[in-house]
Amino acid sequence: MITKRAMVLLLAGLFMAVALAVKPAQAVDVTNEDILNDQKTTDDVVSYGLGPRAQRFSPLDKINKDNVGNLVPVWSFSFGGEKQRGQESQPLIKDGVIYVTGSYSRMWAIDAKTGEEKWQYDARLPEGILPCCDVVNRGAAIYGDKVFFGTLDAKLVALNADTGKVVWRKDLGDFKAGYSYTAAPLIVDGKIITGVSGGEFGVVGRVDARDPETGELIWSRPVIEGHVGTLNGKPSTMTGKLNESWPGDMWKLGGGATWLGGTYDPDTKLVYFGTGNPAPWNSYMRPGDNKWTSARLALNPDNGEIVWGFQATPNDSWDFDGVNEFIPFDMEVDGKTVKAGATADRNGFFYVLDRTNGKFIKGFKFVRDVNWAKGLDENGRPILDLNFKPGDPTKSSDPKKGKSVFAIPSFLGGKNHQPMAYSPQTGLFYVPSNEWGMDIWNTPVTYKKGAAYLGAGFTMKPMFDYVGSLKAIDPKSGEVKWEQRNKAPLWGGVLTTAGGLVFYGTAEGYLKALDAETGKELWKFQTGSGIVAPPVTWEMDGEQYIAVTSGWGGAVPLWGGEIAKLVKYLNQGGSFWVFKLPKQLAAN
Repeated sequence: MITKRAMVLLLAGLFMAVALAVKPAQAVDVTNEDILNDQKTTDDVVSYGLGPRAQRFSPLDKINKDNVGNLVPVWSFSFGGEKQRGQESQPLIKDGVIYVTGSYSRMWAIDAKTGEEKWQYDARLPEGILPCCDVVNRGAAIYGDKVFFGTLDAKLVALNADTGKVVWRKDLGDFKAGYSYTAAPLIVDGKIITGVSGGEFGVVGRVDARDPETGELIWSRPVIEGHVGTLNGKPSTMTGKLNESWPGDMWKLGGGATWLGGTYDPDTKLVYFGTGNPAPWNSYMRPGDNKWTSARLALNPDNGEIVWGFQATPNDSWDFDGVNEFIPFDMEVDGKTVKAGATADRNGFFYVLDRTNGKFIKGFKFVRDVNWAKGLDENGRPILDLNFKPGDPTKSSDPKKGKSVFAIPSFLGGKNHQPMAYSPQTGLFYVPSNEWGMDIWNTPVTYKKGAAYLGAGFTMKPMFDYVGSLKAIDPKSGEVKWEQRNKAPLWGGVLTTAGGLVFYGTAEGYLKALDAETGKELWKFQTGSGIVAPPVTWEMDGEQYIAVTSGWGGAVPLWGGEIAKLVKYLNQGGSFWVFKLPKQLAAN
């Protein structure tokens, strides 16, 4: 006969056994160390750029020059619906789950092995959002048990990585005034660091740091001189010196949107952000250098103070935003290791700076026919050719339109948002560039909340029988080691690997693999729509995978003028593709 005590113990044991049997999988837990080591680890991708330096280099070599020609698709995931606009997202991969964002501020969690959806989150976007350059999103950040991404109505959202449920949601700005957000956030020392979009609407660019657990603001740093930052809820310091390089009250609506996100260097412990165009585009309304627009800034991640700044295009008259990524790398010069950083600017010049202090090391043109500047001086400041600066409308026979000029490159830049990659193996940067120019002229303009604050008109035009050009650039010499030309613009990013490969996508829909040393094309696959996103790679169950988001869109079809007409045949889409080698081939 079973006693009452024995029955209680038996039932307790049964309950314990059932509880253990249905115990949920271990929750996602991404640490600071995971993010710092992202470029070294191969079984995940937990940061935008495959590491905080964003070199986009992977040590994986199972897919290499000898076997990449055998690469085959494993599965494809459709973003579905009628929201198939530009898809610029770089995915994150952790514990067999892929986190990828899509147009119209959406995110999915997908099983990396099967391609099956685990959850989907759709932001409820209000009427009246004001995205400049398509309804894109470039990716997420992951930290602890949460994934974070921004929305087109200028909100930062934290989701539970396992369930997709909202943990918190914070405003980054007033979307009715033109603020939005499209970049992937940056995680540094347990802080989530973001910028803002909206430079064409007279917003003021900022860099913010928040607590990932609560979303509460830790510090905020406006990038336009005269504005005061905050630290722990209190005013901190002014950016620059009031009216040092801005006349009157123009600094109050100065632009400088920090719309592309940042990088971080663990060696210098500095965060690097680029800043966008000054507002308005009509530079005669704002004489002076207009700091800190069209520049690169280094910030202290503990308090948001600016450590140094380098302005690529003072008094920018062409919309040459300086937001393009600043990539830390080490360079040997005269037998000494220099802590350098490189950036390929929209203005057509490639810069190498000392990343500890922002001092100019060298710079050179990386597109063919830059004409707005004759070159760079010893400090990296452009030597203007005023023949290619749009005219002052107040001195024109037509008071509604200043003198038009044909400037190279166009305002969409020698390189735009599409991220380049750096290989420590070859010592080369792989830069997705474009060769195009524009007719540009200035017009009078006054500020109105929620309206474009440009004061300029423009028409983009092709230069040659091709537009896109993937270039392998030696940062020491400025030499272009090789070039792969593409008829349509290149609007997606680059990945390079220890397998001696460079992966990138084209507007025509191809994902391609090239020999990193020679540029020879070794493989390509048609994804069905234009690729305007960067590829990634990781290892799972002993096999190397390549993945990319596909979906034509972005700024080119909206703002591309005659270029847009050239590519109007391209179809939109929205899908995510994963590739690997067949097992029998991978084993060889």
